[in-house]
Amino acid sequence: MNAPIDVSFFPRAAKPITSYKPFWAKRFGTAPYLPMSRAEMEALGWDSCDVVLVTGDAYVDHPSFGMAVIGRVLEAQGFRVGIIAQPDWHSAEPFKALGRPNLFWGVTAGNMDSMINRYTADRKIRSDDAYTPGDVGGKRPDRAAIVYSQRCREAYKDVPIVLGGIEGSLRRIAHYDYWSDKVRRSIVVDSKCDLLLYGNAERALVEVAHRLARREPIGQITDVRGTAFVRRVSEPGWFEIDSTEVDQPGRVEAHINPYQTTGEQAAAQGASCSMEASNTAKNIAETSDFTATQGEFYLEPQPAAQPLVFVPNPALRSTRPPRDRTVIRLPSYEQVKRDPVLYAHANRVLHLETNPGNARALVQAHGEGATARDVWLNPPPIPLTTAEMDHIFDLPYARNPHPRYADARGRHDGDTKIPAWEMIRFSVNIMRGCFGGCTFCSITEHEGRIIQSRSEKSILREVEEMRDKVQGFTGVVSDLGGPTANMYRLGCKSPEIEAACRKPSCVYPGICQNLTTDHAPLTRIYQRTRALPGVKKVLVGSGLRYDLAIRSPSYVKELVQHHVGGYLKIAPEHTEEGPLSKMMKPGIGSYDKFKQLFEKFSAQAGKQQFLIPYFIAAHPGTTDEDMLNLALWLKQNGFRADQVQAFYPSPMATATAMYHTGLNPLVGVHRDERGEAVDTVKGERRRRLHKAFLRYHDPNNWPLLREALKRMGRHDLIGSGKQHLIPAWQPVIDGSYQSARRNNSTASAPAPTPEVQKKKRSAPVQPARGAVLTQHTGLPPRATAARSPSARKAAKRGSPVGRGKR
Repeated sequence: MNAPIDVSFFPRAAKPITSYKPFWAKRFGTAPYLPMSRAEMEALGWDSCDVVLVTGDAYVDHPSFGMAVIGRVLEAQGFRVGIIAQPDWHSAEPFKALGRPNLFWGVTAGNMDSMINRYTADRKIRSDDAYTPGDVGGKRPDRAAIVYSQRCREAYKDVPIVLGGIEGSLRRIAHYDYWSDKVRRSIVVDSKCDLLLYGNAERALVEVAHRLARREPIGQITDVRGTAFVRRVSEPGWFEIDSTEVDQPGRVEAHINPYQTTGEQAAAQGASCSMEASNTAKNIAETSDFTATQGEFYLEPQPAAQPLVFVPNPALRSTRPPRDRTVIRLPSYEQVKRDPVLYAHANRVLHLETNPGNARALVQAHGEGATARDVWLNPPPIPLTTAEMDHIFDLPYARNPHPRYADARGRHDGDTKIPAWEMIRFSVNIMRGCFGGCTFCSITEHEGRIIQSRSEKSILREVEEMRDKVQGFTGVVSDLGGPTANMYRLGCKSPEIEAACRKPSCVYPGICQNLTTDHAPLTRIYQRTRALPGVKKVLVGSGLRYDLAIRSPSYVKELVQHHVGGYLKIAPEHTEEGPLSKMMKPGIGSYDKFKQLFEKFSAQAGKQQFLIPYFIAAHPGTTDEDMLNLALWLKQNGFRADQVQAFYPSPMATATAMYHTGLNPLVGVHRDERGEAVDTVKGERRRRLHKAFLRYHDPNNWPLLREALKRMGRHDLIGSGKQHLIPAWQPVIDGSYQSARRNNSTASAPAPTPEVQKKKRSAPVQPARGAVLTQHTGLPPRATAARSPSARKAAKRGSPVGRGKR
């Protein structure tokens, strides 16, 4: 089923998801929305659901929401699918709303990990939830996938539970849990699910659903790629590789040279073999002339040495087991829980076995004695072809939230607005996956590193449908991207190399010579989309991989001149080599090259545009000096970050393994000095300091920064000159920080005087018109007609031009 426009052609020994015979219930047709109540089921003529999906998000029938995709994919296979969204988890009754599922429960915490959704990087509970109507927090429990699975079991204990979503993907083996600061068991064990589907699971889910529909017991479905399950006995016919330990310190016994004589071996150990020595002396005396006066032997010339020829022994040929029948045994849960070295080792092995072209199965023991059981992980799923991607995104999505969430006017833009839907309402996803391999990111662990791209026709068809059907469309496509904006149709040049490669990143430490970096297909998509009737502008809102972009200056020109709405976000993450090497991110030199192109093409278009660089504070491998250098770089380049991103240890990420163990799994794991230690930023005070360096301009941070600069011997950076980072004087402050998520501005510097604060203590100080700091960088807004010299003159004359609405 590989379409001719596919980029990745490594062998896909997988059945196409469109080739299954539809389930008999397909006769009921397509539902306008997947039902959320019995009344909706009856209106569709259903007496029951074949599959009931339980999710921690509000139900939005849009291809950017995982439950909508899964539901529509199963519906296309002929199954009747219902959705229970954000149920009250305090009892099992809400889980019975749609009755007993005929085949299985599908459980997910939602588009986000429930713990990351509910808590900040400082472990403080959030008051909002972008996936809930009205942006209301508290609509899902901690570790929602586990809680929902337990309630499903209570509701109908004989119905199989299939767990999925990013929360399950990131917890498929024993993992460090940042919120409890301990290592937790695999979510397969804690949730007691029958089957876990990790990654983008359409292929696995379709196969599992049809096999369950054929009445195959779920306990026998153990051969589907991309699945994990509990097994109490070993599987026959598999070759097990023991990887439960790393090298041990101590003396290494040297290998004996098979060509050494006995005497040479004895001499190497400081001994001698007397009988052999005497025989050797006798032989030398018989074949040589001895000069007593000189006391030396003169040996007669010997024939030239002849090279040895080694002939392979057929009886000793390697019998390496086949990879598809090989399983690697990781250190057990009990081992990784008590031994950080083994935790780092298990994390490294897991990430080395992520290429679907050569990955092997993994197994990890949980428990000891009579309670022992294995968590078995099959190799990752085979990526979807372009034709399969088109099939999924062409399904009949309503592209709106379920009518249950509408207000009295039948709209979703008031008190019931769902911010996550509002953000992607007019966006189009053109690809999946990421081969960047950033250690702090979960995209690769969940979506894989093989880029799965849609066809041009499918993308354009979705834009036209959005233009014609989505209420409120003004002609602006808010985003045309994916996990990374500019990886569309990029992949390995060689199928053989791609199937065998085990590198964690295709772009670090440099861009692989086997990687295609041609952005022409993406440029063509941009041009064709903005040429559609009714489309006024196409923006790119996804994060841009700028080290790839500079390989195609023509792409940067197209992007900057036509698809930037004044600001473009990119993520250098840091300026110093120490943290960048632990992130697997390019050096700041690539950012400088992109910035030059960005400014050049912006000037050619006559536009004033700005880059929005994102930076991470407190990442493993970051020293206080690194953050100071970053703060100096920000000041030198005129950036004032208003929203600070602190490192958030998500489960299973390589950077999280560094945070927990203090070791670097990227360079190998050892128990001696060969292992690389990583400076981890822990403790509230040090994390606050690193964040304060990013917001060096905030007077609330100056006392902490002064103390740190003095401790670091950098008194020279305290003062009122341009060369100083922070002033020596301190204004009256309240120590508060207003998040940019609530208000897209901060108080302008310098801070107000005590007299002004006394007069306006109850009202926040607002910056002057036109001096509003941007959410991320503190840059002023772009010059508009209202701020041009002619507009200012018109304003003085009382012309309405100067009073234009911003």
